[in-house]
Amino acid sequence: MAHHSEEQEIAVLPPDKEKIKKLWTVAGILGALTAVEFLIAFTMHHGAAKTTIFVIMTIIKAGYIVGEFMHLKYEVKVLFWSIMVPIAFIAWMLVAFLYEGFQLSDINFINF
Repeated sequence: MAHHSEEQEIAVLPPDKEKIKKLWTVAGILGALTAVEFLIAFTMHHGAAKTTIFVIMTIIKAGYIVGEFMHLKYEVKVLFWSIMVPIAFIAWMLVAFLYEGFQLSDINFINF
């Protein structure tokens, strides 16, 4: 076996401060939204308003995560909306099915 006398140097790039700042900004925004969700969870009474707020905030957070981490924010807007609109309809469908199902079974949906 031949021994290579040349050692390869590994190039270490300096940290990209803009990317680090962007990551901390995204983490801060998601942390703030999560803090608001916790505040709502522990201060509001259970009901349709609380459930609606959580569904809307979840869709907003999902859109933000998809936009930032999957880089769809920087793509064509049609691609972004082609993903987010079906998610909104699926969430609406689930809420509608739960509501109808609870109405048929005589369970109070508002206290769910």
